[in-house]
Amino acid sequence: MTELATSQEYGVLSAPATLTIERLLPGSIDRVWAYLTESDLRRQWLAAGTMEMRVGAPVELVWRNNELMDNPGTPPDGLDGRHEMQSEITELEPPHRLGFTFGNAGEVTFDLEPVGDMVRLTLTHRRLPDRTTILKVSAGWHAHFDVLAARLGGEEPPPFWDNWVALKAEYERRLQA
Repeated sequence: MTELATSQEYGVLSAPATLTIERLLPGSIDRVWAYLTESDLRRQWLAAGTMEMRVGAPVELVWRNNELMDNPGTPPDGLDGRHEMQSEITELEPPHRLGFTFGNAGEVTFDLEPVGDMVRLTLTHRRLPDRTTILKVSAGWHAHFDVLAARLGGEEPPPFWDNWVALKAEYERRLQA
């Protein structure tokens, strides 16, 4: 999917430590919201885990990237496909806005806006601590959104790890130091 991505699908640094990615997704806003907030649906594209719908509630995120599809590709050295993170909901306006801390790597906000029969998802990841983290999360969010778009569209997503590696290289080029 990397070859097909338009320049608008790539994230940009909207501030020195802030990544912003916009993506038009198929489906109703309620359906996209469910994929953000319900563990069984969220695990199909990002991470499973509990998420009580109230500001201040803990959020558990458990990534199993090797289980996102039948053929996820080969993880890069040092990444095994499983990762856990404890976070906290910071903003909640169903079905338009969800914000939560992102472990020690800043804060994430998802904004949803209906656009005809599509939904514009805008991710803002603030307070990224360094360039290495910026590149990893840029490729990570982009690859996970590719999986989400495929799931919402009833298509088979690209192999996660192969896509992530290609995207990380592209973000290294696009997000110059």
